[in-house]
Amino acid sequence: MINTVRRILVLTLVLGLIGAMAPAFSQQKVKLLDKETFLEMESVGNPSISPDGQQIIFTRTWVNKMRDEYNSNLWIVDVAGTRVRELTSGNWRDSSPVWSPDGKRVAFLSNRDGTTQIHVMWVDTREIAQLTHLERAPSDLRWSPDGKYLAFTMLVPDTDPVLPIKLPERPAGAQWARPAIVVDRLTWARDGQGLLPRGYTHVFVIDATLGGTPRQVTSGKYNHADPEWSADGRTIYVSAIRKPDWEYLRGDTEIYAVDLQTLDIKPLTDRRGPDANPTVSPDGRWIAYTGYDEKGYTFHISSLYLMDKEGGNKRVLADNLPSSPMAVTWAPDGSGVYFLVGEKGTTGIYFASLDGKVRKVLEGTHVLSGFSLAKNGQVATVRSTFKEPGVLVTFNLRDPANLKKLVDVNEDVLAGVKLGDVEELWFTSSDGWRIQGWLIKPAEFDPTKKYPMVLWIHGGPWAMYNVAFNWAFQNFAANGYAVLYTNPRGSTGYGQEFVNGIQYAYPGKDYDDLMAGVDAALAKGWIDERNLFVCGGSGGGVLTAWIVGHTDRFAAAVSMRPVINWHSFVGTTDGPNWYYQFRKFPWEDPMEYALRSPLHYVANVKTPTMIMTGEADLRTPIGQSEEFYRALKMLRKETLLVRMPEEYHGWRRPSHQLAQQLYLLAWFEKYKRKDKDVPVENASQQAGRARQEP
Repeated sequence: MINTVRRILVLTLVLGLIGAMAPAFSQQKVKLLDKETFLEMESVGNPSISPDGQQIIFTRTWVNKMRDEYNSNLWIVDVAGTRVRELTSGNWRDSSPVWSPDGKRVAFLSNRDGTTQIHVMWVDTREIAQLTHLERAPSDLRWSPDGKYLAFTMLVPDTDPVLPIKLPERPAGAQWARPAIVVDRLTWARDGQGLLPRGYTHVFVIDATLGGTPRQVTSGKYNHADPEWSADGRTIYVSAIRKPDWEYLRGDTEIYAVDLQTLDIKPLTDRRGPDANPTVSPDGRWIAYTGYDEKGYTFHISSLYLMDKEGGNKRVLADNLPSSPMAVTWAPDGSGVYFLVGEKGTTGIYFASLDGKVRKVLEGTHVLSGFSLAKNGQVATVRSTFKEPGVLVTFNLRDPANLKKLVDVNEDVLAGVKLGDVEELWFTSSDGWRIQGWLIKPAEFDPTKKYPMVLWIHGGPWAMYNVAFNWAFQNFAANGYAVLYTNPRGSTGYGQEFVNGIQYAYPGKDYDDLMAGVDAALAKGWIDERNLFVCGGSGGGVLTAWIVGHTDRFAAAVSMRPVINWHSFVGTTDGPNWYYQFRKFPWEDPMEYALRSPLHYVANVKTPTMIMTGEADLRTPIGQSEEFYRALKMLRKETLLVRMPEEYHGWRRPSHQLAQQLYLLAWFEKYKRKDKDVPVENASQQAGRARQEP
């Protein structure tokens, strides 16, 4: 009896302790995607599977917090996923790994000595040889079929003087200014690189074992790309514009065959429009390539073609695709080619047989990047989904739906983190076009509450938002915001007609598409119509600046790296292509350039608008942002200009990428309307007024 009483007392005490602890457990804070996770996240890329399909080499990229840069090293994993090993290590960038045909070596690029050079690793011993000591960075590594040589591309300086002058003799010890730079090219600078040296990109061949002095195999004052070996190793195929006035021939590349013995160069294609990315069949008989017939579109979707090795028997393998084919790869038996296609926010794998029959091999709610195929049909690729940053996966073409996850470098960072759920939206624009988008709910979503929403607009404008994980979007969700992102007309992934929706009309009807998306999100019932925000970069920055000039339904806006004045932009951006986005040149029809410029509508802006740009941006030069900021300031509008030092178009430094997110959050929080604030119009009133031209 006494023991029974004791047991009852102990049980009562234990239950009491559990009851006392229960509130503490229930009050534990949900783990969210905070700003600290940004610098902890890594990425995998450049998957390259061994010829026998047993091992995969990939790059693992991480944030070097001490140097504020991204570094990457090579790793290897077997296709069973049982053994993951580091192949290289160091505070540098190893990239572009390519297996030798016999699977014993891997060629790759590395800047470990401060300059980008070609290296080769013997996989069994991990011994590394630096093959080159080049003054300029090589790229586009390709093994010869016998594994004896590597082909690559590199810039060769043009030493012919443009306008030579001779200054007087410099006095001994004098410190004179740097000499003048004389420009005689249509394109003299490129974003991310700066001022381009005078020269041409050529193809070289180097001994893959001893290295030494590379042999230049192309010639002339032309640029060459996409080197590909013939099956017998006697020819290299390239794409180039080897024609008079080549720099004025927009995208009119052809495919050429370079005889490695005589160095004679023979054109294999000759149509008006680009032909590029030659890919040789295993038996050497056929060349698959991409291109299109020039039709004067502001943006063309490429098709897939086939010709024999002499340039004959040309025919279409796959056309009318949702977007241009990527990662074109021959089937091991030469029966056709596999390729990736972006479609409605996802990436699918297609197969085109030699007789032109096209079928989908793999589709799903995912984005695939990189496609490496072994002789046994085993594939390596990187997959990302709404809540899954890129992970290395593998599958066999005999059973493509059976994807196996091999490496997830962010599993530790995201363990226990609650992410926002994502809902797909399809809605109808003002003129009946069907538009796709996605709405991310706040991470701690409560259907009884209303939440602020950010409309985030993609750049391009010829690009495609997709179902891949997006840290910035999910960080907004962690901070209690919904995020709406859509693919308005002009986006890729929906075919040529959809792309042509902004032909000579950007910005234009894409604005209506975006507003229809906002209306569709509001119709869900849990978005706070008083707290709508909008932002975007590059092309998205253009549309953000356009939006605030056409409606005041947003509480605040951030335009990042925008074009504000088309008239001044087309002549100062880093290439001439934007001249072709208009029917006429700016000096022929200045009014069209004005009417399509956000600056033209700046007096209508009522929305607090911040502008963010890179000081070294050559794509949308900082003068564009300064024009908008100065105009807003002159009109006494609420605005700020945020300048990222030493940054090109899109931030390279991790700290600047994180700062962008924090500035966005701070600006939106500053202008978030509280319950005590004066209510704004209801959604239907806003939608009606949003489409009225000012």
